Amino acid sequence: MAISLASLMNSTALSPPRILLYGPNGVGKSTFAVSGPGAVVIPTENGLGMLKVDHFPVARTFEDVMEALASLYSEPHDFKTVVVDSVDWLEPLVWARVCKDNGWKTIEDPGYGKGYVAALDLWRQYIEGLDALRDEKGMTVIQIAHTEIKRFDSPEHEPYDRYVIKLHTRASALLQEHSDAVLFANYRISTVKSDVGFNKKVTRALGSGERVLYTAERPAFLAKNRYGLPDSLPLSWDAFAAAMPKTLNQ
Repeated sequence: MAISLASLMNSTALSPPRILLYGPNGVGKSTFAVSGPGAVVIPTENGLGMLKVDHFPVARTFEDVMEALASLYSEPHDFKTVVVDSVDWLEPLVWARVCKDNGWKTIEDPGYGKGYVAALDLWRQYIEGLDALRDEKGMTVIQIAHTEIKRFDSPEHEPYDRYVIKLHTRASALLQEHSDAVLFANYRISTVKSDVGFNKKVTRALGSGERVLYTAERPAFLAKNRYGLPDSLPLSWDAFAAAMPKTLNQ
């Protein structure tokens, strides 16, 4: 097709969001995700607990995940939100497949990080499957991940610790780039200093149990969004949907 000025478009219509949600264990990530309209889960771990939601059998291989995505693409259904729970449990399945394809015993076998680079090809296939559901089937995409704390070496400040997504750096960067919103879920915590005598003070954490969804990056964590959301929201689907532009499937 020839490209010309006649092909220019000016539209404010937005597709359903692609969300990457991460946070510590037990904060309520899965509960938030399955509250999306017409949710169906592709589980890579037994993490749904008592949640009542339609889901595929737990994926044991990378092929299982891709077949679940293919079935949602090719078969008739009324689902509007696909949830992958979780991508950090999906990562070993990706590594196992790339090792099988290349005759490696472990992802480290080729050395110099080459195994992780090769794994990106499979991650891209997986992303293409998600995008097909979003673009052609109108499905919201939610990927769930756990956290780990890593040292961040800032070029401007002294190093400090921050929450990051529990994935290899290359895979994490790819999924973040792909996502329209990277959301960090955590408990709201405050700290107080107490005098314990002998000119010594200790810092104690206080929490009410309130769970918060952060949408913009801070030194302590990664986050972003393309929707102009408030910097923080209650960790509930209703609060999130109310703050979103009118792009979510109703």
